[in-house]
Amino acid sequence: MRESFTLYELQRIIGCAVEQFLPRPVWVSAEISELKENASGHCYMELVEREQNSTSGSAAKAQARAVIWKNRFPHLAAKFEAATGRRLAAAMKVLVEVSVTHHPLYGLSLQITDIDPTYTIGEAERQKQITIDKLKSEGVWDMNRTVAIPLIVQRVAVISSATAAGYRDFMQEIAASPYNITTTLFEAAMQGESSEQSVVDALMAIAERESEFDAVAIIRGGGSVADLECFNSYLTAVCVAQYPLPVLTGIGHDKDVSVVDMVAAMPLKTPTAVATWICDRAAAFDSQLEYYAILLRESCTKATQGAELRLSQQLDLINRAAQTALTRQRDKIAAYAMLIENFSPQRLLKLGFAVARGESGAVIRSVNECAVGSKITVAVTDGDLVAEVIERYGKKE
Repeated sequence: MRESFTLYELQRIIGCAVEQFLPRPVWVSAEISELKENASGHCYMELVEREQNSTSGSAAKAQARAVIWKNRFPHLAAKFEAATGRRLAAAMKVLVEVSVTHHPLYGLSLQITDIDPTYTIGEAERQKQITIDKLKSEGVWDMNRTVAIPLIVQRVAVISSATAAGYRDFMQEIAASPYNITTTLFEAAMQGESSEQSVVDALMAIAERESEFDAVAIIRGGGSVADLECFNSYLTAVCVAQYPLPVLTGIGHDKDVSVVDMVAAMPLKTPTAVATWICDRAAAFDSQLEYYAILLRESCTKATQGAELRLSQQLDLINRAAQTALTRQRDKIAAYAMLIENFSPQRLLKLGFAVARGESGAVIRSVNECAVGSKITVAVTDGDLVAEVIERYGKKE
C-alpha cells in the first residue's frame, strides 16, 4: 500500500522543514503591495517582488503574506516614521526582518520583527537618480530652464491645495505687494497617492489656457522628506521639464531638492519665497522704469539746454548779421541821399544854374520850345524872374 499523509500531516511536515531550514529571522527586501491595520492592533501586509524587466512594470514573480503583531507594530511604525518622515504604506520598498512560519490552516506567513528605514530612504534616492538620468537621456532636462521669464510676472497660475498653510502664506505676501499681480488657483493634492496625477492634471489644465498666464507656481508648505515623493516622480518631473511656461517651485523643503525643483525654471525654497521673488521682480522692473525715466529726463534737459545754448548763439549771430545789414543799408541810403542832394534842383540853383519854364509851366529844354516875344519864367535860387524872349540863338553844329 502506498504511503500517504493527511493534509494536516503534510502541512505539519512542511512547517517543520521550514522551521529547521530557517530557524532564525532573516532580512528580506520587498515591496508592500497591500497594508491593513486591524482593529485588534495587528498590521497585515502583502509583500511582493516584481519582475525588473516586465513590459507592464507590475508583474509579480514572488508574493507572501506578512504580519506585524500588535506588541511590535507601534514601536516599528514609530521608528520607521521618525526616520523616513512617512507612515508605512503600500507601494513602499522595505527591508524587514522576518521569522518564517508555516501554519497548517493559513499556510506560509512572514512575521516581521524589525524594519530598516535606511533601506527605504536609499531606495527613494535610487529611484530619484533613475528619474534624473532618464530625463537627461531624453534631452528634456534643461528645457524649462530655457523658457524666457517675463520681465514682470504679473499673471500667475498657482498649483496648490486651497487649504494649505503654504498657499495662505503665498497669497498674503502677494496681497501685501503694491503691484497688480493676479493669481488663479488650480487646486491639486500635494501629497499622498493621488498627488502625482493631481499635479499633472493641474499642469495640463493650465496649458490649455497658456496665453492667460506669465508663469506657473507650484507651492506647498513644509513637510517630511517622504512628502517629496510626488515631486521626484518621473511623470511629474517630465511634465514640468517640457512645460511651455516658466515654472516656479516653492515646495517647502530647505535641505532636500526634488527633481521638479531641478528642472524648474526658478526653484525657490518656500511658498513665501516664491511670492517674494514675484514681488521683487515687479519692484526691480519698476525701479528700472524709474531709472530710465530719470535718464530720459536728464537727456531731455541736456538736449533742451544744448538747444537753448545753440539758439542763443544763433540769435547772437542773427543780431550781428542784422546789424551789419542795417548798417550797410543805412550807408547806402546815406550815399543815395547825398547823391540826390548833390543833384537836387535847389543845389543846382545855388550853384548859379537856372530853370526856365514856358508860359505853360513846362521846363524849357530847347530854344525851339519858345517863340520870340513869348514870356518865360526863370527860376533862380531865391525866386523867379519873368522875361520876354527877344531873340533865339541855337548852337552851331
